Amino acid sequence: MSLTEESDIAVARQISLPPDGGGFPAYADLCAARPVRFSADWKGEDSDPLRETEVRVLWSPGVLYLHFTAKYRTITIFTDADPDGRRDQLWDRDVAEAFLQPPGSPLRNYKEFEVSPNGLWIDLDIAPGQKHNLQSSLHRRASIDEHARVWRAELAIPMKSIAQSFDPSIEWRVNFFRVEGAAEPRFYSAWRPTMTPRPNFHVPEAFGRLIFVQGQ
Repeated sequence: MSLTEESDIAVARQISLPPDGGGFPAYADLCAARPVRFSADWKGEDSDPLRETEVRVLWSPGVLYLHFTAKYRTITIFTDADPDGRRDQLWDRDVAEAFLQPPGSPLRNYKEFEVSPNGLWIDLDIAPGQKHNLQSSLHRRASIDEHARVWRAELAIPMKSIAQSFDPSIEWRVNFFRVEGAAEPRFYSAWRPTMTPRPNFHVPEAFGRLIFVQGQ
């Protein structure tokens, strides 16, 4: 089995073209990135193909790019946020999430990034008993295709906000999540199941591996 076929590995592809006018990967680079897809809940059960999430990861030496494509049944969003789009407690509405743990991090220290269907966002620095605003200076954009019942969101995150130094030869730890629904029981889905009795994404033991490769 190749690295790109193993279920616990996500592959980040180096961009080969200049970013587009919005500062995000060119369409050709995006299409060339291998996606991870998931539609089961946080226990790896009750798969719902109509809520499938696809994540593509790309990189340059200075920026990590995340692209989410999310099929949906319903959309529930906040409409209020800070002027720059940041919104605390964003997870109380529909979001896509990435938890990133660069090499050398203690097990329970990692970065959390969330984006909503209407482009609101939050970034957090997580440590045991602590949750601080990361102030990553990320850029984002999002759109909703009501006809196809799909929403898409992109994040461009400065590498320096995640890791003190970036070496693409060293893998990171990562997990991707999705939340949908206005009230419990909401749909909590995970790429790597966390297997907790109740929905809980903060299980770094369940993280998968993120491998960085050069574009071809």
